Amino acid sequence: MLLEVSLTPALYPFRTIKKNHVTVAIDVLRATTAVCAAFQAGCSEVVPLDSLDDLVDYHHRGYSLAAERGGSKVDIALPDGGTVVVEYGNSPTEYLRHDLSGVRLAYSTTNGTRTILRAADADSTLVGAFANLDALCDRLQALTVPSLREGCRGGGLDVVILCSGWQNDFCLEDTLVAGAIIEKLSIFNSQFSIFGDAAHMALTLWQLAKDDPRAYCEQASHVHRLRRLGAQADIDFAFQLNTCPVVPILKQGILVKK
Repeated sequence: MLLEVSLTPALYPFRTIKKNHVTVAIDVLRATTAVCAAFQAGCSEVVPLDSLDDLVDYHHRGYSLAAERGGSKVDIALPDGGTVVVEYGNSPTEYLRHDLSGVRLAYSTTNGTRTILRAADADSTLVGAFANLDALCDRLQALTVPSLREGCRGGGLDVVILCSGWQNDFCLEDTLVAGAIIEKLSIFNSQFSIFGDAAHMALTLWQLAKDDPRAYCEQASHVHRLRRLGAQADIDFAFQLNTCPVVPILKQGILVKK
């Protein structure tokens, strides 16, 4: 099986692997980390949405709302001049402070939810972060390695790792998560092969950063952006490994926990 990386959503349509594959969507600062945290806190489903307007219908259907633009939580302005107040933003540490048992969450962010939706054309779409690294890689092996797939005929599924970046530009932190996934899958399982320069680069960067990935990303632009917004706790949490051992998977447009 092949491991390929798309460094931004803008590059995803130009990937080589387009059939028989799993795509992992990554936005470690902060959307995919926050999704993992929401499920860890008991959330029953998360609906990733593109526009803020899409949230209004889910509000009427009894969903809790989460929305972020530019790193900050935003409410929804209605055409009649009214406002729909949003309960949550994009903070994983905020989700973990709440009991979300049974909560259905409709969720729209600047980059991450759009990345998840972009990845929906895969045979299976998973959400990844440092927070669920080991559980995610276990799930990927179960989905992709032929001997582990019940009733599998022929070869296994390839893996595409889609980094969210920032507004279609490259970002360091998502690339490090991609490299960590590649290392766990390729080094410890000979059935995986690294494919393409982006995947090799991601692995090389991760091997340079793995002793302290947060420190390695100290100069990353989004780290500075979030720090200016007072989100240091989220930054620190997002670089910790295996804090939320859940694997969100997209099923008919809805993320559920596996």
